[in-house]
Amino acid sequence: MTLILVVDDEPLYQRLLQINLETESYDVITADDGEQALEIFTNQKPDLIILDIMMPKLDGLATCERIRQFSSVPIIMLTAKGEEQDRVKGLNVGADDYVVKPFSATELLARVRAVLRRADTHKEPYKQSEFIHGDLRVNFARAEVWKNDKPIYLSATEYRLLIQLAQSMGTVLTAEDLLSEVWGPSYKEDKEILWVSIARIRQKLEDDPHNPTHILTKSGLGYIMPDLEASSSSSQ
Repeated sequence: MTLILVVDDEPLYQRLLQINLETESYDVITADDGEQALEIFTNQKPDLIILDIMMPKLDGLATCERIRQFSSVPIIMLTAKGEEQDRVKGLNVGADDYVVKPFSATELLARVRAVLRRADTHKEPYKQSEFIHGDLRVNFARAEVWKNDKPIYLSATEYRLLIQLAQSMGTVLTAEDLLSEVWGPSYKEDKEILWVSIARIRQKLEDDPHNPTHILTKSGLGYIMPDLEASSSSSQ
């Protein structure tokens, strides 16, 4: 069974989330604040966390940031309607997705399914066991990423995005392509979530995020992981 931790200090939303999730046969545990959430997470290891931003003791942003220091568990942030800055902040500290209050049950469950699907990336078969791109190495069997032989920590969504680019090395992928393949067809217009995720990956993988070598932007077209061997051959 899939265990989901719901963290919200508003009893109405906490109960609403729990009922909708349990209707879809998910197991649900709840917490009222970030400190309680961290304790529950450590003891029960949920498969997904739904985390409100505005909470007492320890808010959702700080809680997400702490969890990301030691876990890649999928995290969906709950943000207030119209608070665009909160959505960006949530993505910047490592959230995989967000849901805006008030939300419909259909939207919530669709986002939960999409995030859990992305978290299963490491179970998917690949034609090769390892991928190397300059100083970057990806072990598909273990879902591990290394740079200069040092482990790099990626969230489930960041890892899936990297794999999508690696599998299409040398090909420009549009924002719509990446959003559809990584997040799902319903995200095709949500380019903000892609921009933030690309920026986070570059911070982790690039020597100079402003002058990247692994993930390049093709203005007006999309993103590409260049074929370094082809580039080397053409320059000789």
